[in-house]
Amino acid sequence: MNHITLIAGARPNFMKIAPIIHALQQTNVRYRLVHTGQHYDRAMSQTFFDELNIPQPDVNLACGGGTQAEQTAAIMVAFEKDLMANPTDLVVVVGDVTSTMACTIVAKKMNVKVAHVEAGIRSFDMTMPEEINRMVTDSLTDYFFTTTRWAGDNLRKIGVSDEKIHFVGNVMIDTLLANRKRFIKPSIYDDLNLMEKQFLVLTLHRPANVDETTHLKALMMEIIDNSNGLPIVFPMHPRTAKLFVDVGIKAPNLHIVEPLGYLEFNYLVERAFAVITDSGGITEETTVMGVPCMTLRDNTERPETCEIGTNELIGINPKSIAPAMQKLFTGEWKKGQIPELWDGHSAKRIVDIIEKL
Repeated sequence: MNHITLIAGARPNFMKIAPIIHALQQTNVRYRLVHTGQHYDRAMSQTFFDELNIPQPDVNLACGGGTQAEQTAAIMVAFEKDLMANPTDLVVVVGDVTSTMACTIVAKKMNVKVAHVEAGIRSFDMTMPEEINRMVTDSLTDYFFTTTRWAGDNLRKIGVSDEKIHFVGNVMIDTLLANRKRFIKPSIYDDLNLMEKQFLVLTLHRPANVDETTHLKALMMEIIDNSNGLPIVFPMHPRTAKLFVDVGIKAPNLHIVEPLGYLEFNYLVERAFAVITDSGGITEETTVMGVPCMTLRDNTERPETCEIGTNELIGINPKSIAPAMQKLFTGEWKKGQIPELWDGHSAKRIVDIIEKL
């Protein structure tokens, strides 16, 4: 194979693409990096190229904004033109964002093979746009790179043959381990007088948690009331910030900060007493760093973080927060282990397989 096209569109994609690019740079395989522009503000994308040493993309399709359908359509139209102008042997998509699904459909309609990194993960929750993206992508993919054996089992259930499934581990963890010594102390660490294992990190962005003011307020009050007065550092997603104005919650230990870059955010996570989140990727990072993680969701596409790691799914009912926090503060939280092949070498395995293809 002499040419591959890598697709990235949103913040989590860059962390997954970075180690693949670094592994490709050690080979003779030519690649082209297409940024769909799905996340279009600087804080959500440009900083990742700088921090993770990713070369500037060959093209930015600038498809930010709009509804799900508008964004999907914009990416498909733009990527089709790009692929016609720049033929390739393989399109590599990562994760489960809109760009992943949209570029997969375009590639397959143009008879180009597709490899999906992080294939087979499932939440079985059809209200999540990401779940639909995963299902569509995996129904069209040619080569499936999985993070766990469980993901491979999900693919076999939909009829994917064994020879197409490659269990390689987790590229997000490649990025984490490669950068762990490079984490940067954010200025807020000293500004807020934070001390190691003496503060909580909070992130919320899912519609089920943030779109309804009464619910968001109830969640926030429970977290604050059960935090034992520990500082709560809340880097706020731009989407949540718009809604948070109406919630009107203030507490002396609640610190709302701007979104942080990858190296600063993980500096905080590594030193936190615990993390409270509704993100998927963060649960993987806390598992590897051994930090207790409480997930405010009813389901997860990363069950290994609960079965093996430090994560617990406590649901979106505000009343479930107090008992979970009590467990945390009495030292009864599980210690967790690191899942198989989450060892920092997943991208190399992927690139080795792509070279053989």
